Amino acid sequence: MYKLSLAIKSLIIALLTTSLLTACGFQLRGDYLLDDDLQTLYLSSTDVHGELTRLVKLNLTHNQVNVLKHSKTDIPELRIISDKLDRRTLSLFTNGQVAEYELIYSVHYQVRFAGEDAKDFRFELYRDYQDDPNLALAKSRELSLLLSEMRTSGADKILRDLARIQR
Repeated sequence: MYKLSLAIKSLIIALLTTSLLTACGFQLRGDYLLDDDLQTLYLSSTDVHGELTRLVKLNLTHNQVNVLKHSKTDIPELRIISDKLDRRTLSLFTNGQVAEYELIYSVHYQVRFAGEDAKDFRFELYRDYQDDPNLALAKSRELSLLLSEMRTSGADKILRDLARIQR
């Protein structure tokens, strides 16, 4: 009888934990199931040595995608057209200097399959950034880290979009 109630308690705890994790939206990230047509592709970019291009290529190889060095007519192409950072003033100090910015990271890319028109994709990521002229060096480093994190999020977003493409 005691073993049965222990088994029931364990089952209830496992079900409760599972339901809590799924209810909060928890989802493992990092591995994406790409369509068979996208298991081999050519990655091109206007900024071949750019950070976003490097991160996308790294994510693709991590997901066992064969990234070709040269274009072939029958292989899909992922083309990163642009990624840029803009900022918009959100608030000012009493002396008129900018206190807070909204950083806007915009990415434009295309996916082209053999014999088809390219599919255009665009997205923007937003982050708030508080500036302080008294801590210029620290804030410069913070901005650099924030931009790096936005590029990593952008590369992940591109792979999530690729995983949604069905042919």
